[in-house]
Amino acid sequence: MSFGGFTSKTSSGFLRPSSSGGGKTAAEGLSSFNPISAAAAGGGGGDMSQPLQMLHSSSHSRPFSLARPKMENIREMGLIGETYELESRSGSDNIEAGSGDDHNTSETKSSKRKKYHRHTTFQIQELESSFKDNPHPDEKARLELGKRLALEGKQVKFWFQNRRTQMKTQLERHENSILKQENEKLRIENITMKEAMRNPTCETCGSQAILGEVPIEHHHLMIENARLKEELSRLGILASKFLTRSNNGSTLELAVGRNEFSGFNSMDNPSTMIPSLGLDFFGDRVSNSFPVMPPQMSVDAPFDKSVFLELALAATDELIKLAQVDSPLWVRNLDGNRESLNLEEYAKTFPPCIGVKPAHFVTEATRASENVMINSTELIETLMDVNQWTEMFPWNIGRASIVDVISPGMSGSRNGALQLMQAEFQILSPLVAPRQVKFVRFCKQHKEDTWAVVDVSVDTLFQLPVNCRRLPSGCIVQDMPNGCSKVTWVEHTEYDESNIHQLYQPILRSGTAFGAQKWVADLRKQCELFSVMMSSASDNSGLPPSSKKSMVKLAQRMTRNFCSVICSTVHKWEVVQSSENMRIMVRKSMGNSGEPSGIILSATTTVWMPVSPHHLLEFLQNVNNRAHWDGLSRDGPMQPMLHIPKSQDFGNTISLLRSTTMPAGNGMLILQETCSDESGSMIVHAGVEAAYMNAVVGGGDPSGVAILPSGFAIAPDCFPDSGEAHEGRLGGGGGGQSLLTVVFQMLVSNTPAAQLTIESVETVKSLIARTLQGIKNGLQ
Repeated sequence: MSFGGFTSKTSSGFLRPSSSGGGKTAAEGLSSFNPISAAAAGGGGGDMSQPLQMLHSSSHSRPFSLARPKMENIREMGLIGETYELESRSGSDNIEAGSGDDHNTSETKSSKRKKYHRHTTFQIQELESSFKDNPHPDEKARLELGKRLALEGKQVKFWFQNRRTQMKTQLERHENSILKQENEKLRIENITMKEAMRNPTCETCGSQAILGEVPIEHHHLMIENARLKEELSRLGILASKFLTRSNNGSTLELAVGRNEFSGFNSMDNPSTMIPSLGLDFFGDRVSNSFPVMPPQMSVDAPFDKSVFLELALAATDELIKLAQVDSPLWVRNLDGNRESLNLEEYAKTFPPCIGVKPAHFVTEATRASENVMINSTELIETLMDVNQWTEMFPWNIGRASIVDVISPGMSGSRNGALQLMQAEFQILSPLVAPRQVKFVRFCKQHKEDTWAVVDVSVDTLFQLPVNCRRLPSGCIVQDMPNGCSKVTWVEHTEYDESNIHQLYQPILRSGTAFGAQKWVADLRKQCELFSVMMSSASDNSGLPPSSKKSMVKLAQRMTRNFCSVICSTVHKWEVVQSSENMRIMVRKSMGNSGEPSGIILSATTTVWMPVSPHHLLEFLQNVNNRAHWDGLSRDGPMQPMLHIPKSQDFGNTISLLRSTTMPAGNGMLILQETCSDESGSMIVHAGVEAAYMNAVVGGGDPSGVAILPSGFAIAPDCFPDSGEAHEGRLGGGGGGQSLLTVVFQMLVSNTPAAQLTIESVETVKSLIARTLQGIKNGLQ
C-alpha cells in the first residue's frame, strides 16, 4: 500500500502524490505524516525507484525498516514525542539495519504502511530528565533507559538526536534575534552620526554652517551632541518603563527640573531601556528644585520606580554641588583636618529632598578628599557591587544587600546604574546600636574622567520607622594621570541621638565615627593593602605575593568576624546577659568551614581609659606587654614570626606570633591584625593550629581554616577638655582619653546541641575582668 495514497517517490528522489488508491485518504496521510519526509529530497544512494513505505504498527510484529533517501536536513525532523523508523536499502544510506526477514518481506510487497509511534507522557518526562543530565548518552545508557521505559534502543537514540537538533535550532534562532537587535541599534546610531556630520549648525546663530568652516573640535562636539540626544531618547524609554503603575496600569509623567522629557511610549525590550543620563547639572537645563515626594508607600505594596529615579537625579545634583572645591557651604574645623557643613547656608541653597528633619534628630555632615591607589573604573565597580563594598569597609558596614536592581547601567558600564539597597552601619561598641538604612544608590558619569556615586534614603517612602536618614551622600571620583584617583567624599546624615550612649554622642556629632574622613581613610588603607598583596617587591615579611595574599585573606576574614560580634546582626546571637557596660551572647555554629562547630559564647564591654588612643595602641601592640592581658603569654613571652606591613602608617600590620615555650612547628600560633587611623584603632587576634598556618603561609587556601577571633577596638574620647568628670563617664575627665571595647569569643562545647552552663558565663566574665585589670596595671 502506498503512503496513504498521498506520496510516492520519483526517480529523481522527490516526493509526489501517489496514484494508487491506498487505504488512507490525503487528510489521513497528513495527520500521520512526518516532516522528515520533506528532507528526503536531498538523499543520495539507494534504489531511487523504490517507493517510500510504511509498516502498519502492530504489537505482534517486529519493526519494519523501509527504504528512503538519505536525510540532509535533520532540523526538519518530527516532534520529540514521536519515533519514526526509516531505512534506505543502500548500505551507504542505512541508518538502521533491519533483520533479514524484514528485508526480504519489503522486497516482495510494493508498499507498506509506515510505523508510527507516540511516546507516553511518562516516557517523555523520563527522557527529558535523562536529557538534562546527559544529552549524549552512550549505547549502554540508551539500552538501560530503553529497558526501563519499554522502548527499543534505536527509539531512544532517535529521540535524543531529535532533541539535540531541536535545542540547537532554538539556540540559533535566539542568537539570530539578538544579533538583529544589535545590528538595528548600530544602524540607527550610524544614521544619527552621519546626519549630524551632514547638517552642522552654527552655535552662535543656529543657522546651517559649512563643514569646512567648523573647527575640528567643534565638529567632534557636534557628533557628541548627537550621541547625547540619542541617549536622551533612550532615557525616555527608561522613564516609560518605570512609570507604569502596577495597580491600575496608568502612566505618570516624569519631569526633573526643566528637562523636557516625559510621557514617552512604552517599550517591550528591556535590554535597551538603560540610558546614559547625560545631564548637565550645572547648566540651565536642570533647576535647583527637587521633585515633590509622593504619598508614602507600603513596604509590601507595589511602588512606582520612577520616584527613585527622580530622587537619584536630584541627589546627584546636590552631591556634585556639595563636592565643589570652592563651595561656601563648608567650614573648616579648628584642627584643619575636617570640613563641616554650614547648615544655615545649606538650608537656603537646597530644599529638603526627603522631607523636613524630625524635631528630635541631629545632623552630621562632613566632607573630605584623598588620593587613593585605585583607578576610577575599579573603584566604581567596588562601590556598586555589594559584596566588594562590604569587604572594602568591614569596619563601617555590618552587612548590606541589594533589594532591587532598578537599572543595571548602560552598554556594560555602570553609567546610569540605579539600585535599591539596605545596609547596617556600625560602630565597634555594644553601647551604640547599628544604623539600619534603606537607600537608593545611583552611579553617574559626570565627565569623561569623573564619576559620581550617590546614596539617599527612601525609608520615609515605605512608612518605615527610622532612627537614621541618609541625605545625599557619596563620592566624586576623578582619574589622575598616575593611575590613582582623587576621591571627594561627602557624608550627610540625620539621626536620633536619644538612644545613643552619652559616651559616644560627641564622637558621632564630630563625624569621627561615620564622617567622610573615616570613609576615605579606610578606603586609602584598603587600597594600600591591595597594593602590598600584589607587589612582588621584598618587604619585612620576605614572603612571595601568593603567600602574602593568603595571609591577608585570612586576616581580613578574622577582622570581619570580629566586627560582626560587636553589634552587627550577621549571626543569630541570643543575649544571655545585658547590662549598661557588658553584653554576653551565645550562638550555635554548624557547618561553617571558617569557624569551629559547637556552642560559641561572646562577651563585649566598653570602658573609659585615662590614656590617649595612640598610647593605648602602642601598649597593646607591644609583644613585651602582652603578658599583662593575654593568658597564653604568661607562660612565656611571644616571639614574632612574620610581619606584613599593610601601609606606611604605624599600626597597620599583620603579624604571626608564637610562644617561646612552644616547640617549633607544633601547638598553637597567634594571628594578629592591627588597623589604625585618625578615627580609632583595632587589634584582632585568633589562635590557629601550626599545621594549618604553615599551609596558609605556603600560599594555600585559607577559607577552610577555623578561627574564633577576639580583640580590642579603640576610639578617641571626644568630650571637651574641662578637667572635670562628666555624667555617664566611667572615669575622670579631660581630653586625650580613650574608649576601649574588649571582645572575647570562646568555644564552650564542640557539640551544637549542648546547653550553656552558668559556669561558662562566669568564666568569660572573669576573663574580661582580668584582662581589663591587667591593662590598667600595665599602663601604670
